[in-house]
Amino acid sequence: MDILYEDNHLIVVLKPQNIPSQEDASGDKDMLTMVKEYIKEKYNKPGNVYVGLVHRLDRPTGGVMVFAKTSKAASRLSEQFKNNEAEKTYFAVVKGNLKLTQTKLVNYLLKDESNNKVKVVPMSTAGAKRAELDYTLLESKEGLHLLKVKLATGRGHQIRVQLSTIGNPILGDQKYGGENMEKVNLNLFAVELKFYHPTTKEKMVFRAYPPEQKTAWNLFNLEKYINLR
Repeated sequence: MDILYEDNHLIVVLKPQNIPSQEDASGDKDMLTMVKEYIKEKYNKPGNVYVGLVHRLDRPTGGVMVFAKTSKAASRLSEQFKNNEAEKTYFAVVKGNLKLTQTKLVNYLLKDESNNKVKVVPMSTAGAKRAELDYTLLESKEGLHLLKVKLATGRGHQIRVQLSTIGNPILGDQKYGGENMEKVNLNLFAVELKFYHPTTKEKMVFRAYPPEQKTAWNLFNLEKYINLR
């Protein structure tokens, strides 16, 4: 497990792609369980280890995640995510004709539990949830576009659905129209996470590069857009 930061209150890790944030029906090893096992082993803790899940990344999405190590930290961090005080930035590689280089997308989403798929619906639809994001075009190459995406809400599959709806599905997204013959991983990555420390109130900033092996990320100069210093 790639740990970016740890103290007595929280732990920040890099979630690999295709690993669930928490236990799901697949029974596959998930990040929450992995963090608990790491803490239990490192600190030789008996019994159950407390780790609070304060936000999630979709299974095929990799990137920066923070977990709480105390219930107080979990409560305070959860409030930040709920109130949009925590800032989440993603990079996505999309296909198609990009009509606008910078814009805000607002849709209402509804999840179909039977096929684990989300769709855009009218605002008046029962159970629909408002989804908002901003994207900026960073670079275009070979018919693909590198987007910087900032979330104002945290709905499941949100970025994937909203970008697909405007005709720009994410490369490698077989569920929402971004299939390609190479069947590459989803080209969506949580590159930056900002939040305030639950006890010191210090602003915390964590960044990470997307995996570049055999992916379209290689087309773009990521160092130009992600400052890891």
